[in-house]
Amino acid sequence: MKYFNVFNAAFIVLLIGPPTQAQDMFAGYEHLFTTPRQYTAYQPDGEIRIDGKLKENSWDAAPWSEYFIDIEGDKKVAPVFNTRFKLLWDAQNIYIAAELEEPNIWANVKQHDAVVFYDNDFEIFIDPDGDTHNYFEIEVNAINTIFDLFLVKPYRNGGPILINWDVQNLRSAISSKGKINRSKGIDQKWFVEMAIPLRSLSFGNGIQLPKDQAIWRINFSRVQWDIDIVKGKYVKKMDSITSRPLPEHNWVWSPQGVVDMHLPERWGYLHFSTQKAGTPKIDVSLPPAEKYKKYLWLLFYQQQQYRQQHQRYASELTQLNLPAIIELPGIRCKLSLEANSSQYKAVIQSFTENENWQINHEGKINKILIP
Repeated sequence: MKYFNVFNAAFIVLLIGPPTQAQDMFAGYEHLFTTPRQYTAYQPDGEIRIDGKLKENSWDAAPWSEYFIDIEGDKKVAPVFNTRFKLLWDAQNIYIAAELEEPNIWANVKQHDAVVFYDNDFEIFIDPDGDTHNYFEIEVNAINTIFDLFLVKPYRNGGPILINWDVQNLRSAISSKGKINRSKGIDQKWFVEMAIPLRSLSFGNGIQLPKDQAIWRINFSRVQWDIDIVKGKYVKKMDSITSRPLPEHNWVWSPQGVVDMHLPERWGYLHFSTQKAGTPKIDVSLPPAEKYKKYLWLLFYQQQQYRQQHQRYASELTQLNLPAIIELPGIRCKLSLEANSSQYKAVIQSFTENENWQINHEGKINKILIP
């Protein structure tokens, strides 16, 4: 859940020119445009019992994700302990299982909706419609304490954050190979298993049921603290200068590029399949719109930087050194901007795809119709 301002770097002057110079448009922002990971969720063949043990044949057949890496990606060292997940779904629930290697399993937070990431934890972030607003976060520690919240907007846009919101009828369980909060001996790993009702991730009276080949945005995070054992108890390692705990490690499935999980546009892609788990793997690809929307995100990041420097938003594309027409191999589109000092909206119109997308000053992105 921890986050930082990602726009404090020096302002980058972007070069505009022929296709050979196209990559210069993203100079200084490359870490925010690495390709997110993708996972395909299949359906279970039978009931999933939420007991943390993952004994069902459907779990055996479901593919594991890639192992987690540092939240900033390859520029940081790889995690010292492995983390991975599996996912299934049906008409009622999304089922999530996670495996976290851990030689010292511990947890202290026991109260629901307390700050669970003060312990080592596992975190889930879900944005069903991919507009970066109205998304969900669920955190759990090794004693199955849940911290669930609903975010109307990312922290960068001022919230609000609804901690009192709960995932109604959430079922979760923990199992472990090791003894929790016992410092004698070496533990191996702990497991998370959840059933998240689709109704709880829906608005209004209807269930937001994914269709075959639907795509959601999702990510997973693991917070890991460095610890010592003092008089038989686990304690966080302290900074000798500040006398505060050393910063936590943030390990994630799909790297964010910065230490901030609340950039939903950086999350991975979850593909839904109505086939049963264990069927031949489906080749998936991203919708064509994804290659266009990245220019709206580039404009958004630049507008954030411009406002920090000038206390207002840029009103013209030229102030951001962005072109109105983008022509590259496989991409032909028009970028337009309407803005005043305190707000803006930008639209990208594809000349080859029958789709047009808009982003505003709050980072909300959505498909629009152009007459």
